[in-house]
Amino acid sequence: MSAIQLDKGSISLPTMSHHYVGYADVVREMEDVDNDLDDESRGRDFSGSDSDLDEYDYMNKRNQEISAAQVRSGRDIQGIPWGSLGIMRKRYRKTRLEQYRNYENKPQSGEGLEKECKITKKGSSYYEFRHNSTSVKSTILHFQLRNLVWPTSKHDVYFMSQSSIMHWSSLTCKKSEVLNVSGHVAPSENYPGSLLEGFTQTQVSTLAVKDNLLVAGGNQGEIICKYLDRPGICYCTRLTDHDNAITNAVEIYTSSSGAIHFIASNNDCGVRDFDMETFTSKHIYFPWPVNHTSLCPNAKFLIIVGDDPDGMLVDSSSGKIIAHLRGHMDYSFASAWHPDGVTFATGNQDKTCRIWDTRYLSKSITALKGNLGAIRSIRYTSDGRFMAMAEAADFVHVFDVKSEYEKEQEIDFFGEISGMSFSPDTESLFIGVWDRTYSSLLEYGRSRDYSYVDTII
Repeated sequence: MSAIQLDKGSISLPTMSHHYVGYADVVREMEDVDNDLDDESRGRDFSGSDSDLDEYDYMNKRNQEISAAQVRSGRDIQGIPWGSLGIMRKRYRKTRLEQYRNYENKPQSGEGLEKECKITKKGSSYYEFRHNSTSVKSTILHFQLRNLVWPTSKHDVYFMSQSSIMHWSSLTCKKSEVLNVSGHVAPSENYPGSLLEGFTQTQVSTLAVKDNLLVAGGNQGEIICKYLDRPGICYCTRLTDHDNAITNAVEIYTSSSGAIHFIASNNDCGVRDFDMETFTSKHIYFPWPVNHTSLCPNAKFLIIVGDDPDGMLVDSSSGKIIAHLRGHMDYSFASAWHPDGVTFATGNQDKTCRIWDTRYLSKSITALKGNLGAIRSIRYTSDGRFMAMAEAADFVHVFDVKSEYEKEQEIDFFGEISGMSFSPDTESLFIGVWDRTYSSLLEYGRSRDYSYVDTII
């Protein structure tokens, strides 16, 4: 992962139609369309409205929650008033696709890969738009890391917003603060190895929530653990004192003995498996910074991807490399196992997601192409029926696994993606959108024969 000093305000994150250029900066190129959108967000263009009251009413309406019924009646899912902007959505999408420049560590890494990628049939509707929570602002603190949205049920989501970890309930449409890391945080429980002095002004880089445990990783190697049914923080530690210590990803799992563990992937080239019962960890080191790690369902194998085009399949106990995963052309930032434990997926800055089979690891069995940018998040439903891959911005693709990834639903919006995940029961898909004006939490529900019930929700 690119080593970037993330002092508050030091990085200008991309907003509507802005894109990555350069090695360590995000540069905004203000196009005419963007000026129109910015004018709209500042209340300067309201289709002839000339009163402060009209402007207030308009902005107030834009900030309201957006329901499925409103969208069926013609409202944009993000509340973007295309009619008053003087540009059609279709034309703006075309401009966005032409002008967005994907961030690459390997120049032109995505060129020429189309011939390797599966031609898919688009137009399916596996998940239907349910709700857009415009009051939810899920913040990206590092542009290459997009794991900041975690549902624990079809109604409850945890996400990172500015300097706080928040909870959102789609039942009540209310959010509440779970943990504020802007000041000093310290553990209220005393366990071996815990830093009782805690941390100050932690910049959260990654987040994971499972069952009742929340684990947040920081840009200086911090780990903060909190049980959601207890007040305070239960455990704090610093995984590394390396100069480049960013915690890139965290995964929580239950071991065969029933103990709760988490695996942390760090920029110091280390992967650490931490036991929350004994408060001990084991380390495995690799030749390059590790951006993401996924443990297979039977806990025998790890997918390791990072600052190298090749990934690795590793024995989780010994750290022995079982196979090198060759095919990607740039650095990878996402991985996920299918629940069958046989196949898995990796996502790369070359704009592809590759599907692998543990029985035939000489090459990937399928390659899937994104539209706009790097594949920075991948999730399977718990029943294995669907796989979703999120690009850096604008697109989430939901594939029917039973069709061998041939059929897909393309979810299309505008803004950077801070995170994406299915609920454990597969009934909901949540997408965090970061944008200067249109940040929100998009909620989709699994399409069922009884979807007509949505009309009364």
